[in-house]
Amino acid sequence: MSVLANSARPKSFDEFAGQVHIAGKNAPFFRLLEQNKLPHSFFFGPAGTGKTTLARLAAKYLNSSFYEFNATSLKIEDLRKVLLSHKNSLIKPIVFIDEVHRLAKNQQEVMLPFMENFDAIFIGASTENPFFTLTSAIRSRAMLFEFKPLTIEDLKKIANKELEKSNATISDEAYEYLIVSSGGDARAMLNLLECSLNISKIIDLNLLKSLRPTSLNDGTSSSETHYNLASAMIKSLRGSDVDAAIYYLARLIEGGEDAKFIARRLLIFASEDIGNANPNALNLASDCYYAVSNIGYPESRIILSQTVIYLASCPKSNTAIAAIDKALEMIKNGEILEVPNHLKDAHFGGAKSLGRGIGYKYPHDFGGWVKQEYLKKPLKIVELKDIAYEKRLKEWLEAIKK
Repeated sequence: MSVLANSARPKSFDEFAGQVHIAGKNAPFFRLLEQNKLPHSFFFGPAGTGKTTLARLAAKYLNSSFYEFNATSLKIEDLRKVLLSHKNSLIKPIVFIDEVHRLAKNQQEVMLPFMENFDAIFIGASTENPFFTLTSAIRSRAMLFEFKPLTIEDLKKIANKELEKSNATISDEAYEYLIVSSGGDARAMLNLLECSLNISKIIDLNLLKSLRPTSLNDGTSSSETHYNLASAMIKSLRGSDVDAAIYYLARLIEGGEDAKFIARRLLIFASEDIGNANPNALNLASDCYYAVSNIGYPESRIILSQTVIYLASCPKSNTAIAAIDKALEMIKNGEILEVPNHLKDAHFGGAKSLGRGIGYKYPHDFGGWVKQEYLKKPLKIVELKDIAYEKRLKEWLEAIKK
């Protein structure tokens, strides 16, 4: 970590930028902290969003000893020594484990008794989703808090404070690039600022771009590129204007947009706006995302171009998003139907005696389809269109039931 990124860490919750849903005065985490009831916690989210800082602030607030480990080098014996040294302490120490997703399964299992006995308050930090990296036993003993990328205003608050202390001058274009191209990562922003200040007290766009030529992740080199051009590309695709779609793709690439960001948008578009009118669109968009994740510019431009041309040329249907949104709205409005007995799992709890699964008709025994009840009440949700491949699906369903 750079000197500036370390020295700029907030010393109190009042200085902490972002994560209001976690660290705000009325947020659950802070209210538990106020009552000295802080549970074992796992922070997960993008880099540079305040996970380590919040753990340190929590320890300071509770006047607790703070021990920081990294999962890549954690030795259980060192952890035991820390806990033994606080065996008779009235105030529980806070044990912080960074990159907690790298803990091996056996390491997680060794930690369980410490967590169960509450020998310390464990806080883990990770850029990975704990539902995929931590065992259910570990998760069940802790609260999970998701960190979001810092907003433009959050980053401005941090940058303004450091720029004021440095007595540097920065052009409007450079200031926008410093903020937006950091993609919600305060550490990355401060690293770029520190390197720039080490070169000159007069910061312009050329200086910043010589140090960071492109955006780090989901941001781009300017707010116009990020918000307007990405939107224009998607709307051009939806309107089947292949020339406009390619033009806006080129603008995004030239503006420094990350290839994976563009590919993610194309992947969503393939399902949301084409769907089953041409199921192969999702396959191509998925292949595109995989390819650009492993191949950088300039070659990625060709893969993105191929995908954009294909998606713009495809027949369009929004049936998939319309159907799932309609079903979710029904459920939110209280349309909760009991599962018919013959559709229930016959083996759950050894419950055949309760009638579960009895009477189910196996369609393959009837030539592929047989009439039976699947919903306690008829619902009309999916409205297939007479478009391209989706029309064939509609015809298949009608033919199957005949």
